[in-house]
Amino acid sequence: MTSFSDLGLGQKLLDALDAVGYKEPTPIQAGAIPPALEGKDVLGIAQTGTGKTASFTLPLIERLSKGRAKARMPRSLILSPTRELAAQIADNFDNYAKNTKLTKVLLIGGVAFGPQEEILNKGADVVIATPGRLLDQFERGKVLLNGVQILVIDEADRMLDMGFIPDIERILKTLPARRQTLFFSATMPPEVKSLVDRFMNEPERVEVSKPASTATTISQLVARVKDKTPASKRDMLRRAIDRDGVKNGIIFCNRKRDVDTVARSLKKHGFSAAPIHGDLDQSTRTQTLADFKSDTLRFLVASDVAARGLDIPAVSHVFNYDVPHNADDYVHRIGRTGRAGLKGESVTIVAPGDERNLAAVEKMLGKSIDDADFGAGSPKKPAAEKPTRKSKPTVSTAKSKDTPSADFEPKVEATPATSAAATEPSPNNAPPSAKPAPAKKTASKASDRSAKRHDQSRRNDGDHDRFKGFGKDVPAFFNIGEN
Repeated sequence: MTSFSDLGLGQKLLDALDAVGYKEPTPIQAGAIPPALEGKDVLGIAQTGTGKTASFTLPLIERLSKGRAKARMPRSLILSPTRELAAQIADNFDNYAKNTKLTKVLLIGGVAFGPQEEILNKGADVVIATPGRLLDQFERGKVLLNGVQILVIDEADRMLDMGFIPDIERILKTLPARRQTLFFSATMPPEVKSLVDRFMNEPERVEVSKPASTATTISQLVARVKDKTPASKRDMLRRAIDRDGVKNGIIFCNRKRDVDTVARSLKKHGFSAAPIHGDLDQSTRTQTLADFKSDTLRFLVASDVAARGLDIPAVSHVFNYDVPHNADDYVHRIGRTGRAGLKGESVTIVAPGDERNLAAVEKMLGKSIDDADFGAGSPKKPAAEKPTRKSKPTVSTAKSKDTPSADFEPKVEATPATSAAATEPSPNNAPPSAKPAPAKKTASKASDRSAKRHDQSRRNDGDHDRFKGFGKDVPAFFNIGEN
């Protein structure tokens, strides 16, 4: 069986790996580390949760162990699609490089420029960055990229999904032509393949699993609701998470606004839950992740910003509140559970209208996903959300075209007490609203004509008031032409 010592790593790295408890390399590590140590370009394709971070971090540290960075001229660059993943890579680098003198700087948004610039001015061997913040610092003249010897692009397909490919192309054009490039991705869409063909030099392809496949340690279920309303989906979600064996979980939503809504709903029903998405400030996101990792927080409600690369090894469940629009995202979402050989379970809530997205997921998987039974039938609407008809003080005995014949018998006088009985009962036998509904039009045509004549006579009676200031002594010539 292969060990880390067989891959060509130095003793300092082996000691660091032993300190963090790593005994044997994963397949992607065993396949990618040897060619990377030789200085070859490497294209690594593996599903999430297989140890890709160590596959590029370890050979990078080994190759940079000799030499020293100059001010504002890093020797290597690692690009990540999200702040969380970049911060996680930085943490891993600190663990692996603790026996070396290598320095690193983390360039991500949501934090001040000053501390980042201070490290860059002293000289950083490794820059770990998101594309946007790297370009910000580059345009400010705070970082120069012409000394980069090793480039790493992690989660390349996620870069595509988030619209970073133009930024990646711009960054690649500023780097030296002679460099080593390590490219890692879970899938290989055509746009990413085009990037590989243009900017990599005969890369060593390391593929340890079928693209867009899921780990065999994950049990997959779908929970169907007959009613597509958000209340029904939230009810089904509560049934799914309130079961034996659900230690914790990440709940994925397609939209940021639903992340906040679902998190508030769960907290209202007594569950320990908090949201995380791109609109939250970085300190809040960092603290939320720390609480989840330490088991202070039980459920993390997330957008796809948290779907890739987060190293949280003990997530027992993943719940898809929405079926993802992109089938590949399904793989990355449920890959948050069943990591490092542990068992996991995913539950996807399927509402009417989700059939096409579910079919795309099952086609990609090459199999149907089993149905779960977390409760019989469609969830009932909560009482607070059930509409009620307001009571009316009086209904005229005359027929009106605005009076629904299906709800009221004709020629029946209805008082406030009887109209409440005639309407649909309020939830939980609550009294009807005290605010009466506007009265319906019930006057006959004859009464309409009578009202018009009465109004006209009132106007005629007031003719003497047309000429203000004269009272009843209006000069006769003022009325010429009136008769």
